Amino acid sequence: MMCSGWLVAIGMSLFVVHAAHAQDRPPDKPKELRLSTAVGPAFALGKAGERWARLIAEKSGGAFAVTTYPGAVLAQRDPERELLVLKEGGADLAVGSTLAWSPQARELAVVGLPWLAPEAKQLDALIAGAMKQRLVAALDRAGVVALAFAPLGHRELATTSRVVRAPADLAGMKIRTTALPMLIELYAELRALPSAMSYASAQAALKSGALDGQDGNPGAFVAARLDAVGVNHVTLWGAVGEAAVFAVNRRVWNAWSEADHALVRDAAETAARELADLVRQEREAALADLPKRGMTLTRITPAGHDAFAAATRGVYARWAAVAGEEIARAAESAVKAAAP
Repeated sequence: MMCSGWLVAIGMSLFVVHAAHAQDRPPDKPKELRLSTAVGPAFALGKAGERWARLIAEKSGGAFAVTTYPGAVLAQRDPERELLVLKEGGADLAVGSTLAWSPQARELAVVGLPWLAPEAKQLDALIAGAMKQRLVAALDRAGVVALAFAPLGHRELATTSRVVRAPADLAGMKIRTTALPMLIELYAELRALPSAMSYASAQAALKSGALDGQDGNPGAFVAARLDAVGVNHVTLWGAVGEAAVFAVNRRVWNAWSEADHALVRDAAETAARELADLVRQEREAALADLPKRGMTLTRITPAGHDAFAAATRGVYARWAAVAGEEIARAAESAVKAAAP
């Protein structure tokens, strides 16, 4: 009996010691994740990336720690390489643009087909329902897991001296745009002279008159203070639409539990809904601010959209073929159903 008592006492002592050590042991280290965005938090897309990172940390109770890398720094500051970097593991998460990612996932080009969806409601239709599932499948084939989409609006045109109202107005104009082939071809088809150059070079060229215009969104026009370098007009023509994609590296995704999948997806969907509101607010604020800076706004009518679409039908056909005829026809049907 005495021996048994000693054994019980020793066992209790060992339990107390083990429990004390367990209390002293630091909690498990959070899983570190890298999130890439093409722009910083001064813009809606960058804010959405930061918001997604915060939501993941909050919903996981600190089990995930997400660091954001704006300006596409993980992709050598090239938004077009961001999808490739995400696929290869240079980033764990990313919030990118369908237009910038379309060179690696060609079906995404359907969102930006010239004048396919010049109205906000039509652009929304391209990232909802069956169309959303087609885009998710395209990104899966590209090697990443897409969780949510949000509209980023349309690329508009800011010009120095000539107001653009019709296709013929662009003839001979020197326009700065990104180096994406679809945009280069679009301006070339309208007989403009597209040029991809650095921001600093573009500022100087606009001011000197060596450049006649700038492609981009109204928020970027305000942020770049284009009014200070001789830009006087903005044409709201709804030429090329863009959407944001919230995506995860496939290997990282496959290593997570179903509970992790649910919380990261829920965080992405929440951030995407908020991004849609942010984009709308950013655009409205920019359109209110630009006239105060002395810049005129020209809104192209639906009939005007048709005229531009007719003038660039060749570009549309080429890029519809790149995206795939099946998804292009599905996109046209979705837009038609969303028409007012």
